[in-house]
Amino acid sequence: MKKLNLGIAGLGRLGKEYAKNIAHALPNANLIAACGLNKEELTYAKDFFGVEYLYQSYEEMLTNTAMDAIVIVTPTNQHADHIIKAVEAGYHVFCEKPLAINLEDCYTVEEVIKKHPQCITMLGFVRRYDPSYVDAKKKLDEGLIGQPFFVRSQTADIDTLAPFQIEFCTTGGGIFHDFNVHDIDLVHWYLGANIIKVWALGGAYKFKEFDDAGDADNTVAMCELDNGTTAVLGASRVSSFGHNTLTEIVATEGNLKIGDPPLKNSVQISDKYGVRRECVKTFFERFQNAFLLQLQDFVDCVLENRQPELTMQNATKATLVATALTKSFKEKKIIEVKNLIPKK
Repeated sequence: MKKLNLGIAGLGRLGKEYAKNIAHALPNANLIAACGLNKEELTYAKDFFGVEYLYQSYEEMLTNTAMDAIVIVTPTNQHADHIIKAVEAGYHVFCEKPLAINLEDCYTVEEVIKKHPQCITMLGFVRRYDPSYVDAKKKLDEGLIGQPFFVRSQTADIDTLAPFQIEFCTTGGGIFHDFNVHDIDLVHWYLGANIIKVWALGGAYKFKEFDDAGDADNTVAMCELDNGTTAVLGASRVSSFGHNTLTEIVATEGNLKIGDPPLKNSVQISDKYGVRRECVKTFFERFQNAFLLQLQDFVDCVLENRQPELTMQNATKATLVATALTKSFKEKKIIEVKNLIPKK
């Protein structure tokens, strides 16, 4: 079996999960290189994943000709720069979402990628690989519930993660870029149209530190699409019981619900507290299988020399709408998305 030699940049909380999947769960891939911020991260990569080449410099890792492709799980504000440098060095690239915070960076990445069509590039919009979300898309395409006209989608993290997020909400672009970028992409995917107008509201209701950083711990947004359909997007950092991601698609002949409630398994508990079900606690627990499936698809795309279904244009559109939502939230007014597109 032909195997792809991968390097990974970023060994934080999610980066370690990516590294584990590459090293232990992908039969046609090898994790041969890793770039981290400190020696502790690199020692972890060597001891747990058997990584041969270790770097604290991303640019130095790019000189390793034994690599075929690079997986980027660095902070959001570094994504564009790291993608561009990797593609210009001739590597295939997988990068975690979002593409960038700055719209100009998104369009620059698109232009660089056009100049290197031999490179396979992919963004990690993991919900497109979740079996339930994929099945919902299939049912929509088959016309099972008629013509879809409304999507309600939310991303809600367990509240115990909020203190960790306070430190990174500025480099990650804030709640709309970090949370709702997934929901935005799903709306575009399911409704077959683009969001053109948004109105976002919210605040820091439980953790005032987010307000100090110009962000929020809870938001809601109304969206209008260019085909006349609509969507409502929610985001929360303070779910008390677990990771509560859910999506509902309403159509002319019925509706589909995904992930509501976010059950951990099929076990029902009956005890002195009543009858209840347990829920997943973190986003990685909820989408663990999808993270593996999307990485497997990237490896297969490279080995089969085909571009993935999700394009950089899809990723740019998600960042464009997330930027509009952020502007709407901060300026407390309706924003037309087209007005944010940089003039060439």
